[in-house]
Amino acid sequence: MSRITGKYIVSTTTGEEVNAFVPHPLPPHPALEVDQEMKALLKDAENSLQKLDMATQLVLSQEWLLYGFVRKEALVSSQIEGTQATLVDLLSITESNTSENADVEEVCNYLNAFNYAWKEISSDEGLPLSLRLIKNTHEILLQGVRGSQKSPGDFRQSQNWIGGLRPSTARFVPPPPMEMMTCLDELEKYFYNTDDHLPALIRIGLIHVQFETIHPFLDGNGRIGRLLIALLLKQDGLMESPLLYLSLFFKKNRDTYYDLLNKVRTKGDWEAWVKFFLTGVKTVSDDVVQTSSKLHRIITEDRKKLLADPQATVSSIRLLEELPQKPIFSVAEIAKKMDLTTPPVNKAVNVLVKLGIVSEVTGKRRDRVFKYETYLSVLAEGTELI
Repeated sequence: MSRITGKYIVSTTTGEEVNAFVPHPLPPHPALEVDQEMKALLKDAENSLQKLDMATQLVLSQEWLLYGFVRKEALVSSQIEGTQATLVDLLSITESNTSENADVEEVCNYLNAFNYAWKEISSDEGLPLSLRLIKNTHEILLQGVRGSQKSPGDFRQSQNWIGGLRPSTARFVPPPPMEMMTCLDELEKYFYNTDDHLPALIRIGLIHVQFETIHPFLDGNGRIGRLLIALLLKQDGLMESPLLYLSLFFKKNRDTYYDLLNKVRTKGDWEAWVKFFLTGVKTVSDDVVQTSSKLHRIITEDRKKLLADPQATVSSIRLLEELPQKPIFSVAEIAKKMDLTTPPVNKAVNVLVKLGIVSEVTGKRRDRVFKYETYLSVLAEGTELI
């Protein structure tokens, strides 16, 4: 089906006139065509989401699952924007979520921004999903990093463009500021307006495209747009714990992702985008279930191995339980975290090294760093630099 999804108006920026695209409000018109293929994809995606929720309820500790997956999402979403950081870089920092590495600091900001927004919408006293919450989240995202001079926490008041060194060579030009605010107000209403009777997952897919098309910030739009998906899943009761993220799916299918966004704007092909989005939800849900199962199995097997060893101590058992939330550590860090002196921690570490559970990675005699390699290798899948 072909439909007109917006209008072009002339906008002037950096002395050049460009055709800026102003999207029509959601829902699509004519109405989205939910054919049999889309219905099947929707059913599969919803079933996979339910399996994900059940799987997370079965693990002994959701905390270590959340620790790993939220950080993985923060990393991958930042990598899409060109941040050159790895999961090892991120997991090597201290509890304060700060780093002297600018790339890692950007990922930490994403992590802090996500935690803030999730806490707000999860609390009766917190802000609801709204433009105000999005602005507050954006301010945290860009605080003290690249982009910090581009109005953190404020919607843009100038024309921007996507791709190309000049507006006239841009791949896409979002709406001018005045029209942008009207678009944002309409989008905020659609967060809660279910008059179109579309299933929640499909509505979330539509909202993501609309936000990316409006492009309301001077920097950080992609990261906020991907973060928004998780917040919408929470708001609509589809995800109780923040374990589903589409950044890895978008990263692996980058060309298709951008091509489908463009086809919505140029041809009104919402149907192809929604099918892609639903495929992503199912794919990522299934991947998270499989990865969670692998990680749980690794921890269970290592626990059995440790408990069967005659040299196992209470401290070594406690250390093993800390590893999912501290898979890269120094003796000093673990001693502080476990409130122990160095000797019992050294003894505990030596037991885990002997059993092949952790390994020393620096080759130093002092200030040694250890890694839970088998756990990390599973968690890190898909986070390689692009």
